[in-house]
This record gives sequence, structure tokens and C-alpha cells, in this order.
Amino acid sequence: MRLIEIFAATLLLAVLALAGCAVNPVTGKRELALMQVSDTEEIDIGKKAFGPALQQMGGEYNDPQLAAYVNNVGQRLARLSARSNLPYEFKVVNDSSPNAFALPGGSIAISRGLLVNLENEAQLASVLGHEVGHVDARHSVQGMQRGTLLNVGLSVLSGVTGGTGYSAVAQQAGQLAASLLDNSYSREQERESDRLRLGIDYMVRAGYNPIGAVQLQEFFYRKIEGGAEPMWLSGLFRTHPFSKERLEANEAYIRSHHGQALNNPNSMLLPEPLMAATARLRQTQAAYDLYDQARQLEGQGNLSQAVATYLQAAAAAPDEALILTGLGMAYLKAEDEGSARRHLERAVQLDGNYYMSRMGLGYVYLQQKQDKQAVEELEASMKLLPSLQGGFLLAEGYEKTGQKQKAAQLYQDVAKADPQGKLGRAAAAKAKALGGI
Repeated sequence: MRLIEIFAATLLLAVLALAGCAVNPVTGKRELALMQVSDTEEIDIGKKAFGPALQQMGGEYNDPQLAAYVNNVGQRLARLSARSNLPYEFKVVNDSSPNAFALPGGSIAISRGLLVNLENEAQLASVLGHEVGHVDARHSVQGMQRGTLLNVGLSVLSGVTGGTGYSAVAQQAGQLAASLLDNSYSREQERESDRLRLGIDYMVRAGYNPIGAVQLQEFFYRKIEGGAEPMWLSGLFRTHPFSKERLEANEAYIRSHHGQALNNPNSMLLPEPLMAATARLRQTQAAYDLYDQARQLEGQGNLSQAVATYLQAAAAAPDEALILTGLGMAYLKAEDEGSARRHLERAVQLDGNYYMSRMGLGYVYLQQKQDKQAVEELEASMKLLPSLQGGFLLAEGYEKTGQKQKAAQLYQDVAKADPQGKLGRAAAAKAKALGGI
């Protein structure tokens, strides 16, 4: 063997020794990773990323009864899972795109757009059980270990965010959330989460009829067959690959492993509880269809038609904060600050837990020289989701309220985070003028 080959073999053995191999307790497979992630680290990474992930998708849907119902169904499955020791939490995210996602450690969400399409609790259990399966099999962690995302996650864990500033740690937490949301599962991981003691098995153990999983996957297939519903392809199936073969494999698995539950009249489908819990969702669906149309028109540059469509959506569902936020932000683009303020204030009054409505209102207050109120709104926005725009506006608020040192530091943070961007260069100039650079 040549010297170079000996060296390469020795180096490979050293890497393998450093990386270590462990057997996944759920899948039974041996996993190789350059750095192992403990359960505690996995849980902390998921929790740090969950809030920003929800904010990036519209925030939590503000319906406490629905939230409690979804969490109760999820917890029923989590108690029977292979990693029942994890602190599972289940949320409803206010996003029209049909979607569901699981972060490391047990943080799981289902979107408004998927939930409104379900017909019974067994179908909900199928969705949530599938996501529990991804957590149990550590699929997100495997993806992090294979790329550079793990370094970002560990940096977030080891860092300390300073106050409300746009610090490096806050920036990394947002990047981590976005990357985890965009992390696609492999077809093999989808099959594992479907079958291998995971999603389907969990719902059957919890007393649900697996016909719910069959109904759901047949519905999914109809939505994507021949590209019928582009929103589904850009939502759930962008990160969760689906195929007719997977549908047929799951149906065969259910027949062979859960035939008794399939034909058991005591196995639960429970359409009534789901319909009762999602009543408000269904009542507002037409309004959110208009909201989605308005967003599309706005994206196409047709601002006047977008505002008119947002107004139709708000008239159909006057107490939906996300619709009012969209309308308020569109009025800001149209330079109608009075209308923007009225709708954004109402949105914050209904639900103050979405960063965009707080940031938009903070901007209006700055323009109208109500600087103290602007700082309050912008600080709230930055706590929900630190952003470059929010950080720059908050720095302006600090400057206008005489808090020069805080303003200079925050301008510097924005400049470091966006050194080549328009906002970053403006922030650098502001910091320099204040004597910060």
C-alpha cells in the first residue's frame, strides 16, 4: 500500500473514532455523526428555534380552544411514543399553506391551512403522529449532523442574547429556524416515520382507527396528482416527499399489521370533536382565501387591487389579526398612514403576539413622532422575532428618545449583520454619526 493510501486510511479511522457510532433506539440503525447531540441539546435547539419558526410563518393562530384541542391530541400520541420523556408541545401556526413540521426535541406545529382540510380526529392524529415519528427517529438531528446547521444550533445554545438588540445570537436563532423549516426529509425517513413503530403505530396504540391515515393519504394524493394544487407542493410536500408508491405501501402496511383495528367498531375516527374545535377556522376560510389573493396581488405589484381585496377579507372576518396586519402593511406601502395605523392598532389589540403587526405599528408611530410608543412596539416586535428592519427602526426610536448609547449599539449590530446591504450601510453611517464606529 502506498504511503498516501496508508495516510488516508489512518485519517479515516481517526475521523470515525472521533465521530462515534450510535444505534438509534427507534429505527435500530447505526448512525455516524462527526458530533453527537445529547437529548438536552436537542431539546434546547428545538425550543430556541420554535418561536422564530412560528413567527416566520405568521405566528400562532389565536384560538385558545383549538390550541388546547390540538395539543391534547398530540400529547395523547406523545405519551405512547418511543421517546415519551421528551417535552413535546403542539401548536397551530397561522399559515394558509398546508403544512406541518417538527423541530428537534419535540416542538411540533400544524398549519391553519392543513387543519381546515381535515375531516376527523383520526386524520389529525395521523399528521401529528407522523411528526412525532420524525422527532423520535431524530431525523432533524441527522440532517443537522450532516451539514453545517449543527454548528449554528450549538452557537445559539452557547451564546447569550443581549437585551433587545439584533445580536449575532438572535440572528443565528432566526437562521436556524429558517433552515430547519426548509430541511427536507428523505423518502426513506418519510417511510420510517410512516411505518417503523412510528406515526401509524402511535395512532393505533392511542385508539384511533388507521383508516384515518388511509383517508388522509388518499386526500393528499388527490391534491398533488398531476400538479393539481401548487400550494400543497410548496407547503407540506416540499419538505415531506409523497408518492403513489408511498400511499400504496402504507395501505398494505395497515392491512397487514393493523387489520384488527381497521375493522374494530371501537377504533376512533371522531369527526364531531374535530369539527367543533375547527368551527372558527371553517367560518373564516373564505376570508383567508381573499387574504391569500390579496397577498398574491401585492406581490405582483397591484397594490390598489390588493388593498381592495384585503378590505373584502377584513369585512368577511373583522376579528382576524393577520388579515388586519396584511391590510395595514399594504396601506403603509400606499403611504396612507392613517388607515395603516387604524388597522394595525386593531390587529395588535386582537393579538399582540405577531412581530409584523408590532413592527408596522412601531413604524407608524415613528412617522407620527410618537417616539415612546414606537419604542414599546418595536421592542415587542424584536422580542418576538429579531429582524434587520425591526432593529434599524428600534435604533431610530432609541435615538429619538435620547437613548444614544443603545441606539449606537443597535445600529452597529445591524451594520455587522448586513455589511453589504442598504440597511446595513445606513446603520453604519448612523452609528458613526453617533460616535459608535
